[in-house]
Amino acid sequence: MEWKQALRRRLTACTDSKKSEQERKDEEMELFTKYYMEWKGGRKNVNTSYMNIPRFYYRLPAEDEVLLQKLREESRAVFLQRKSRELLDNEELQNLWFLLDKHQTPPVIGEEAMINYENFLKVGEKAGPKCKQFFTAKVFAKLLHNDPYGRISIMQFFNYVMRKGIRKGKLDEMGGTRTAQIS
Repeated sequence: MEWKQALRRRLTACTDSKKSEQERKDEEMELFTKYYMEWKGGRKNVNTSYMNIPRFYYRLPAEDEVLLQKLREESRAVFLQRKSRELLDNEELQNLWFLLDKHQTPPVIGEEAMINYENFLKVGEKAGPKCKQFFTAKVFAKLLHNDPYGRISIMQFFNYVMRKGIRKGKLDEMGGTRTAQIS
């Protein structure tokens, strides 16, 4: 009998309250969400550090959002300008080749000019700020093969610089890079 009385009390309580259809649906949705989250384990608010994670994806602006589209175009143009300033032009490449040739390390084996790490660093200092990224120990170690004097080929290094320049220069019109074509 207790169930019967409890149901009658609930029924009278529901009919007494004059809630609109929308209020009842909202309440139903809140209760559903509450019970569903309890059932799933309440994973929603487990760790507060999730609030500090930055957003990685921003949707593209819609056609009617003119200001956001202009901002996107301008930022892409600035990005492309910055990337083009990082590229070595012909004069800088010729200067780099001249410096490498001037600082080659003897003895010459065959026709291949070689350079040791000490002269490699000297060329890096003289080449300028744009070339600085190429004159690292990591790059030298990549190009170092089995030379008995611990030198790298000037031609291989110059080709490496050219390949990296081509890779950076392959900016498409969307502002991304197409590096899959170059090995």
